[in-house]
Amino acid sequence: MGKQGIEILDLDVNQLIQYLNEALAEEWLAFYQYWVGARLIEGPMRSEIEPELIEHANEEYEHAIMVADRIVQLGGTPLLNPNLWKEYSKCDYEEPNDPYVEVILQQNIDGERCAIRRYQQIAEFTRGKDFVTHRMAIKIMEDELEHEQDLEDWLNDIQIMKEKLRH
Repeated sequence: MGKQGIEILDLDVNQLIQYLNEALAEEWLAFYQYWVGARLIEGPMRSEIEPELIEHANEEYEHAIMVADRIVQLGGTPLLNPNLWKEYSKCDYEEPNDPYVEVILQQNIDGERCAIRRYQQIAEFTRGKDFVTHRMAIKIMEDELEHEQDLEDWLNDIQIMKEKLRH
């Protein structure tokens, strides 16, 4: 980013880069959690849910690109080593040790809720101070809210199906 672009920011750019690197680590872990979960998932409606998980993984990848690009625009350096992802991430990566569909969905819901909090934090930090990052955070948060709803809907559908089978 040019001098004028950085000068007009009314915030601590180093703190923002820290938040963005934390978000970047979380996006990579979310991508992998979706991606690997989609390959391992077992149970009812697996064939319908698997493509949704792949779609969410691809969207997390796109978020990582957006965040990394913004870090560079701000004069920072995106995390260079994947070994740092767990250190920087404030969201848990839950290994899909149990591939049952409800477990995989709940793990990803937990991740989405953490991502929503992250982008709410970035949006609040940049509101009225860095319009570009603010707009990006709002866009990504909208995606994360949609992901959470999609996953909750799948879990609800499975619960309804299980109830109908019991009766």
